[in-house]
Amino acid sequence: MLDFIKENIWYLLVIVNYILAISAVFTIFLKRINPTKTLSYIIVLVFFPFLGLLVYYLFGQEYRKNKIFSKKHILNKSVVKSINKELEFNKAQIKKVDNYLEEKVKLVKLLHTSDEEPLTLKNKVKILKDGDEKFKHLLKDLKKAEHHIHLEYYIVKDDNIGTEVLNVLCDKAKEGLKVRLIYDDVGSKISTRMKRKLSDSGVKHHPFMPVLFSKFTGKMNYRDHRKIAVIDGKIGYVGGINISDEYLNKNKTKGFWRDTHMCIEGEAVKSLQIHFLSTWDFVSDEKLAVYKTFFPEVEMDKDDVALQIAASGPDTDWANIMEVIFTAIVTANDYIYITTPYFVPNEQIITALQIAAKSGVDVRLIVPEKSDSWIVKHASNSFLDALLKAGVKVYKYNKGFVHAKTMVVDDLFSTVGTSNMDYRSFNINFEVNTLIYDVEQSKILKKHFLEDLKNSNEVNYNTYLNRSSFDKLKESYCRLWSPLI
Repeated sequence: MLDFIKENIWYLLVIVNYILAISAVFTIFLKRINPTKTLSYIIVLVFFPFLGLLVYYLFGQEYRKNKIFSKKHILNKSVVKSINKELEFNKAQIKKVDNYLEEKVKLVKLLHTSDEEPLTLKNKVKILKDGDEKFKHLLKDLKKAEHHIHLEYYIVKDDNIGTEVLNVLCDKAKEGLKVRLIYDDVGSKISTRMKRKLSDSGVKHHPFMPVLFSKFTGKMNYRDHRKIAVIDGKIGYVGGINISDEYLNKNKTKGFWRDTHMCIEGEAVKSLQIHFLSTWDFVSDEKLAVYKTFFPEVEMDKDDVALQIAASGPDTDWANIMEVIFTAIVTANDYIYITTPYFVPNEQIITALQIAAKSGVDVRLIVPEKSDSWIVKHASNSFLDALLKAGVKVYKYNKGFVHAKTMVVDDLFSTVGTSNMDYRSFNINFEVNTLIYDVEQSKILKKHFLEDLKNSNEVNYNTYLNRSSFDKLKESYCRLWSPLI
C-alpha cells in the first residue's frame, strides 16, 4: 500500500485537489455571490490545481459574514458610547447642510444607516498635496503633543523620514506621553534594532496580522491599509501618504510621487480615534482603558467643515466606502473627478460611471501612466473600453506615479482617504476615507485635479481600440484575476 502511494503520489494529490475543488465550487454556488467573481473562482479552481485552492482559501471566504474581528469591545465602552451619543446624527445637523448639499445629503444618511457614522460639523481642514507638506505638519504636531499619540499605518519604514518620525515617538514616550503604533506586517519594514528602541523608550507597538513570509503575502490576506494619526485626540491625519522616503520623492526608481493627505482638527478626530482604538484592541493583548481624555471637547469659532469618517473592512457589515462612492456618482449633476492609482472596479462602479457620463455629467478619471503592478496595469486597461465608449474621459498621469485617492463631485462633495478604486479596497482591506461636505475644500481638490491634468495624457478611444492583440491578450488574462487582486 505504501509503495502504491509512493508510486502514484502525484495522481493521488491531483484527485484530492479536484475533490476539494468540486466541494469548493458547490459552496460558491450556494453562496450566490457575484457571477463574475463566481466564474473567476471556478476558472482558478479548475485550471490551476493546488494554487486555485490556495487562492480560494485566502480570498473566497465571505468575510463580512464571518468577521475576523469585532469592534464591540471598544464600542461597548461607556466613554465611547457617550461620545457616540454626543455626535449622534440629528435633524439639526442635516438641516444645516441640506441647503447646499442637495442630493448629497443621501450620503450622510447612507453612512449613518450602514455604520452609525455621525456627521460632524465642528472641524477645520487642511488639504496636504504631497509628502513634504504632510510630514512638515505631522512632525510639528507630533513634537507639540501633550497627552498621547496614536499612529496606524500600512507602511512604516525606518529609512530617513521614518527614522525621524519614530525618533519623535521615542522622545515623546520618554517625556511620559502614551504612544501607540500599529503597523501592517506586510507593508512595513522596521528593523529589529528600531523595534527594540521603540520598546525601550516606552512606545507600545504591534504589527497588524503578522505573517511568516511578508514579501510573498501582500496580496494573499486581509491587510490594514489605513493611514491614521491621532494626536491628543484633537488633531487627526488621514490620506494616501505612508511613512517612507518614497513619499518624499526620494525613491529614484519610482520618480516623482504625487499624493494627497489631509489634516483635521475637530469633532471628526473622535471618529478616527474610535477606529484606531478598535484596531488596537484587535492587535494587542491589552484591554485598553478608554478615558474621556482621548476625546477632548472641541471648540470652533470659524472654519467649520462638515465631515464624516467612512471606514470599511472585515470589521464592517457593509462595503461602506464603495457604497458612498457609488451614491456620489449616481447623484452627480455637473461633474465627477476621480484620481486613483489602482483602478480595478466592480460592476456597480463601472455601471454608475457609464450612466453618469451618458446622462451628460462630466466624468474624468486620472490613473498612472506607469503602474507599480504589472497585473493591475493591464487589468485596469481592460476596463477602459466600457468607460470610453460611454463618454468618460480617461487620463494617464505621466509626471511620475500618482498615488492620490480622491474624488470631487459638483463642488459640493469630495473624499480623501486610503481606499483605491479596486476590489481589494472595497471588499478586503481595512480602509478609511474622510467625506467632505464643503464647497471651499472641494474646490481646492478640484483645483489640484485640474493641475494634475496638465501632467496627464488623455486616452484616445480610437488609439485604445487599435492597441496590439498581445496587449489585449494580457488585459484579458489579468482581468480574470480582477476580483482577486
